[in-house]
Amino acid sequence: MELNFTLEKIAEAAEIFASATGNYKVFALQGEMGAGKTTFVHALCEAAGVKENISSPTFSIINQYTTGQGQLIYHIDLYRLKNEEEAIQAGVEDCLYSGNTCFVEWPDKALGIFPDNTLHVSITAIDRNTRKLKINL
Repeated sequence: MELNFTLEKIAEAAEIFASATGNYKVFALQGEMGAGKTTFVHALCEAAGVKENISSPTFSIINQYTTGQGQLIYHIDLYRLKNEEEAIQAGVEDCLYSGNTCFVEWPDKALGIFPDNTLHVSITAIDRNTRKLKINL
């Protein structure tokens, strides 16, 4: 599945993505710096009814949110980590196997700890305002 969207249409893109990927719990978001990974996770969290302040977990590594239905979402950013061992020590593995939804940025830092049923998602900047989302279902 490929989906192109602009920032103005990101909420619609998040709804389409959520409907198409409803059976998955762990999402590995790949893309260059500034591609829009955090912005897209923000839209996905809003679509799930998260009311808390949604922010980048670059420094905290793991942010936890609660959906409108009381379910947990983990937003994880591995950018500052060096390897799988650091990810494990930070509690990332616990999140990935918790059964809760996990959106992970910079997953290449610790691919060996991801569950087999992780959905890999690529986000690419087409131009300043447009992004391409690509997933293999």
